[in-house]
Amino acid sequence: MKFTSLACALALGVLSSDLGLGNVGSSLMVNADAPEPVHVDVSPLFSEEEQAAMSESSEKYEFQAEVTRLMDIVINSLYKNKEIFLRELISNASDALDKARFKGIKEKNFLDTKKELEVRISYDKEARTLTIADSGVGMTKTELVENLGTVAKSGTTNFMENLGGEGDADLSMIGQFGVGFYSIYLVSEKVTVASKSNDDETQNVWSSQADGSFVVAPDPRGNTLGRGTEITMYLKDDASEYLDDYKIESLVKRYSEFITFPIYLRKTIEEVVAADEDEEDEYEYEDGEEEDLDEDEEEEEEEEEEEEEEEEGEESKKDTRVKGEAVDKSKVPDDHNPDPESPHDPTIKREIKKFEWVRANDNVAIWARDKEDVTSDEYKEFYRNLAKDGTTSNNWIHFKAEGEVEFKGILYIPDEAPHDMYDKFYEKDAKIRLYVRKVLITDDFDELVPQYLNFLRGVIDSDDLPLNVNREGLQQSKVLKVMGKKLVRKAIEMVRKLANADADWEPDEDDKDEKGTVKKSPYMRFWDQFGKSLKLGVIEDSANRSKLTKLLRYKTSKSGEEGWRSLEEYVADMKEWQTNIYYIAGESMEALESSPFLEKLKKKGLEVLYLIDPIDEYAMQQIMEFDGKRMMSVTKEGLKFGDEDEDLVAAREKAYKAKFLPLTTYLKDAYGTKISKVVVSSRVETSPVVIVTGQWGNSANMERIMRAQALSDRNKNSYLTSQKTMELNPRHPLVTKLLGMVEEDGGSQETKDAAMMLYDTAALTSGFTIEDVEAYTERMFRIMKGVVGVESFELEDEIEIVEEEDDEDEDEDDEDEDDLDDFEDEEDAGEPEL
Repeated sequence: MKFTSLACALALGVLSSDLGLGNVGSSLMVNADAPEPVHVDVSPLFSEEEQAAMSESSEKYEFQAEVTRLMDIVINSLYKNKEIFLRELISNASDALDKARFKGIKEKNFLDTKKELEVRISYDKEARTLTIADSGVGMTKTELVENLGTVAKSGTTNFMENLGGEGDADLSMIGQFGVGFYSIYLVSEKVTVASKSNDDETQNVWSSQADGSFVVAPDPRGNTLGRGTEITMYLKDDASEYLDDYKIESLVKRYSEFITFPIYLRKTIEEVVAADEDEEDEYEYEDGEEEDLDEDEEEEEEEEEEEEEEEEGEESKKDTRVKGEAVDKSKVPDDHNPDPESPHDPTIKREIKKFEWVRANDNVAIWARDKEDVTSDEYKEFYRNLAKDGTTSNNWIHFKAEGEVEFKGILYIPDEAPHDMYDKFYEKDAKIRLYVRKVLITDDFDELVPQYLNFLRGVIDSDDLPLNVNREGLQQSKVLKVMGKKLVRKAIEMVRKLANADADWEPDEDDKDEKGTVKKSPYMRFWDQFGKSLKLGVIEDSANRSKLTKLLRYKTSKSGEEGWRSLEEYVADMKEWQTNIYYIAGESMEALESSPFLEKLKKKGLEVLYLIDPIDEYAMQQIMEFDGKRMMSVTKEGLKFGDEDEDLVAAREKAYKAKFLPLTTYLKDAYGTKISKVVVSSRVETSPVVIVTGQWGNSANMERIMRAQALSDRNKNSYLTSQKTMELNPRHPLVTKLLGMVEEDGGSQETKDAAMMLYDTAALTSGFTIEDVEAYTERMFRIMKGVVGVESFELEDEIEIVEEEDDEDEDEDDEDEDDLDDFEDEEDAGEPEL
């Protein structure tokens, strides 16, 4: 089978249903005159004799042109960062170990060749090599050729076919090697793979420089692995960072910390010991084997010993060097100064290097366990390791989603929100780590949950997630969308349970502060931190709006200063005849409490929601109704109550309208475009007048918020200004008096000023601003003129200052004469006092 074009190669290799790894087949390589000896350069991994033996027995293969091109794309185009190669290789090793464990269950003696199932990572700075070894199933010579010589070759399909389709097969395993293996060339200029399978008596070596060919030969070292695969990378010059303990360990902890099998890292330990303690020093490894120091290090130690002997032989030197620092023996007590001829002088210190295997993935994937088996302390500790920011969490949900897509996970809500939680809110994403079979795919995926849930922390692990060729770029597929919907439901469920628990909450000692004061309930603590996020959810998430609405909390006219009420509680306490849920928006509780719009509702004993957060009114515009009850603003026209006789109300309004027609007509003409209409209303109880807005227009509070926007333009946003209606209280004395003034002399300045002052006062008490402040000031001064009895605003003459210079000079002369008389009197009495 041959590809006719690169597009066909990509189509089969990338979009294969075999978990994105494809199964192109073994026909993509050809044997290029294998009998001819091939020179193999794999120094310094092998000695010259071993290289010569490999050259004699090696066979050379070449990739087909399409595959060579695909490799170039894989290596240079698909991967965004080089460090992904380590994740891919560890994932492949984990798959091989999974297969070995599975076969060990099926075949009694399968694991006898090597008992331990583990991954070991080591490096050599001098040789610039990085080695990853596993004790998995390993590969035969044929499998080396097929799996590593074919891009996008997956061993899973063949492996499962060999199992005979048994029902108890582990279907979660993916291939030993896929396209991910070729990410190795992001950091390597040459790669050598040694592998030993129980199905092959010989340990074989595969080697390639990604130059279009590779060679395979028996390993001249013999069976050094027992079983498994060892990958040795000869790193490029720009990949030196991967020859560092800290760098490798950090990558393992980032991407592979939850791999089931232990991952050991060979770390370098530097110690300073006395000279007699490090002679013939060897380190005993975990598996019982001993390894001496490298030859280069031994030579360095011998040179250091010779230098120290020369220094000791110099009579002028009376100090001992410890890591370059001199210790003056003359200052050491005699009992601490041994015989200088003694071969074991404890004052001589040396720095030596040791090596030890340290497990790098000691964290436990608790999400893979049953939640009944995980304690609260384990959940809290897992969150601390996950967040790594010093925060804590007492709220989490551990779940397993089933159905169209299956995945496990844990979601957390932090106890406290970051200080900049709502600064650049839409640039922050939820910190949810996405794993596939415990391998980290990404921790920066902004499409998984909506923005209003960006406070979430957690992990999810899926076996069904479709991946593209490099396991790095996630496809925007139906599976991901389904997963996102389930995560949102789980998050809302977690918050709902927290809210419902408030009803049975009883504070204990942990719920009190240092002064013994009881803290807020768990849900109200959450509300203080993340309440705005739920309101944003009401605005943005129409699919879950009804669920989120039940989680909202409000201050009300009956809740008190510290109390909060839910809409469900509001509806439960409604009057029998009440059909609307009333609310009012403003800057503060104090401002709303004294609002004239509440006078009628307070008289009727109706509860009113106080919207004091700027985002509240935006959210309320999306709710419209709750539990069949309409949301109604008390600051807008059309306000109605359910306990009135509609016929009586209509007749009374008709009578008032006829009586106050001269006044309403006069005021409308006087106000011009400031007011769209003036009507008589029964909305207010004690105030003379209020100004309301249209049912679908912006309220006074919304206009205030819009004007406060940093980038707002009043000229361009003028179309958003609501149409205002003035509602008069026909029973108020000021209104009836003004009616009389209009009927008697509507053209007088006094009547005009009274009419405009009525508008100014109504605008201020209704939450609007006065646009023409200068005219308002002039009217106020004219009214004050009449109140205080001022006849004219003409200024009085400036006060005159009378100058009295002559009198001042006479006073100064008198003072001088008095001083002279005093001095003469003192002189007669004796020495004057100075």
